[in-house]
Amino acid sequence: MIDQLTSRRHPAWRYARMIDARRIGMVGHSLGGDATVTTMAADKRVRSGVNLDGTMFAPVPTTGLGGRPFLLVSHDQGGGEGPTWTSGWANLDGWKRWLIVSGSNHASFTDVPVLSEALGIPEPPSTTISAQRSVQITRTYVGAFFDPHLRGIPHADPKRALCGKP
Repeated sequence: MIDQLTSRRHPAWRYARMIDARRIGMVGHSLGGDATVTTMAADKRVRSGVNLDGTMFAPVPTTGLGGRPFLLVSHDQGGGEGPTWTSGWANLDGWKRWLIVSGSNHASFTDVPVLSEALGIPEPPSTTISAQRSVQITRTYVGAFFDPHLRGIPHADPKRALCGKP
């Protein structure tokens, strides 16, 4: 995909010239989170990654990800995604954070809560954050992660942004 999008001769997308091949990040939810780890292990062009509540079926290599930054975001299930996250955490060798979002569920990091709310489909009883709050948390933390690691913008405190403080 990266090769097709960043090809200068025959790009797969008419706006491909907008892609800075030196600043590629990857975010995945569930199996996509697992794919983020796998892709980063195989392709050094992916400079940073985010796993949104995905079991890591493919383990983080024992040699790490070449010092590249990685963010793990999980719903609260008593310690994250179990042994795959624990072993994966130990092998992450760059900047890393593991966030657990209280009151969320596996789908909270997608558009499912917003669509469910619009359709009148109730969230599971264990979910105590609103659809808007889950979107706000996901956007804020993923953005705050990529700003310094891809865009060169100094770290901002995402907690302050979530509280509406400058």
